[in-house]
Amino acid sequence: MPALQRAGVATVAIYSLFADSASHSSKHRGRLPLMPSHKRHSNLARRATQYARLLGIGVNYARERGLRLQREANPRGLICVGRAADDGRRVRLSARAAAAWFRMRDAAARDGITLLPLSGYRSRQRQAQNIRRKLNAGESLADILRLVAAPGYSEHHTGRAIDIGSPQDVGLDEKFGRTAAFRWLRRHAGRFGFHLSFPRGNRAGFGYEPWHWCWRSVSLPDRARARAR
Repeated sequence: MPALQRAGVATVAIYSLFADSASHSSKHRGRLPLMPSHKRHSNLARRATQYARLLGIGVNYARERGLRLQREANPRGLICVGRAADDGRRVRLSARAAAAWFRMRDAAARDGITLLPLSGYRSRQRQAQNIRRKLNAGESLADILRLVAAPGYSEHHTGRAIDIGSPQDVGLDEKFGRTAAFRWLRRHAGRFGFHLSFPRGNRAGFGYEPWHWCWRSVSLPDRARARAR
């Protein structure tokens, strides 16, 4: 089968996976189905395996990289925190991550630093489409997976991860690590619950991503310090 035709078949299959998932979600009126946690995990694993097969990702990918499945946020519960400075897409986060982002953004502004949201929530389907687009452009799968997680394993699925830029750099590249915005984040982001996911030499084998930060719960002392600002 010609390469272009194979790509088309894979794209149709990706949309079919999404349609099946959307149909299932609609039965629950936008809520995640109530089921035992082991069944939820099994369902997540099944979806991730299906996407991996369509994209040619090896069966041992997650084990070799030490990655865990990420549960996808309910899109109806996401909050828009702005438009991406590079492509104008809406950047959405979970409610608690969005609240923390607004506090952090405003604190940075008081220090003369402008933080720009570039990307937030990303579905498994969109993750697969991003990888397929790069493959069609001639990039190798190994190079792609150095910077992009396979569908099912991206922190962006959760609605808690955000890619951050500044007026000096919206390119999602290592140059952001040399900006005043990044230096401010390294010093202050933890007080708001945001952590750099992929520093240099990270165990997951991803490239250095100074722009990628993920929100986690904040300790009471950190929360008090953040509010004090």
